[in-house]
Amino acid sequence: MDKPATPFPQRLTEGYRAFLDDRFVREQDRYEELGEHGQTPKIMLIGCCDSRVSPEVIFDARPGEMFVARNIANLVPPFQPDDQLHGTSAALEYAVQALRVQHIVVLGHGRCGGIRAFADDSQKALSPGDFIGKWITLIAPAAERTGGRGRNENFDDYLHRLELASIQQSLINLRTFPCVRILEEKGKLHLHGAFFAVATGVLMILDPATGQFIPAVGEMPKRVQQIRCVES
Repeated sequence: MDKPATPFPQRLTEGYRAFLDDRFVREQDRYEELGEHGQTPKIMLIGCCDSRVSPEVIFDARPGEMFVARNIANLVPPFQPDDQLHGTSAALEYAVQALRVQHIVVLGHGRCGGIRAFADDSQKALSPGDFIGKWITLIAPAAERTGGRGRNENFDDYLHRLELASIQQSLINLRTFPCVRILEEKGKLHLHGAFFAVATGVLMILDPATGQFIPAVGEMPKRVQQIRCVES
C-alpha cells in the first residue's frame, strides 16, 4: 500500500509567497536578465553548511552576485585529480574556469560544528559511512600548524584558533589548484579569508601581510552594539 505523500513544508511555501510579493516584484528585471543572459558573478564564496551562516544574507547579496559553494566546515581540499567525486573542487573549477570569477572568499564562522567534531575525540560517527569524519580530516594540517591545544588552554579558545587556522589552510589548498595559482600570479584572481561571529555579527577579514584577522569595518552600528551589551 502506497504511503500518502508528505506535504511540502508549509514554512517554505509561506516564504516563497513572501518572496513573490516582495523581493521578486522589486527585482523582477534582474531575474529576467539573469534568466536570459545567464550569471556573471565576480565573487565565489566558499562557506559552511551551517544554517546560521548564510553568505547571501551576511553580505546582502543580490541574485547573481555571488557563486556560493557550501560544505561542512567551509573546507577546501587540495588539488587531487583522480576518479573520486569532488563536489567542492568541481564548484571551484566551474567558478574559475567557466565563470571567470575575480575573487574567492573562504568564509569561516564561530561555533563551527565541523571544527568541534574534529577537535573532540569523544564524538562518534553519525553513520556507518562516517562521511563527516572522513571529510574533516582536511582540518588536520591546520591543527598541526596551530601546535594543537595548549596544556592549560580553554577548549573554546582552542576551537577559535582552529577555526581561523582552518580558513588559512583552505587558502593554502586553493593554491594547489594550477588554475587558481596561475591566475593569482597574473593578478586576475584574488583570494581572501573571512570569519563571521554568529552571536555578535562581527566580520573579520584576513590581512595577508600579517596573517592576522582584523575587523572588516571600523565601527559596528550603534544598534548592534546595544544588542551585544544586552547579550553580555
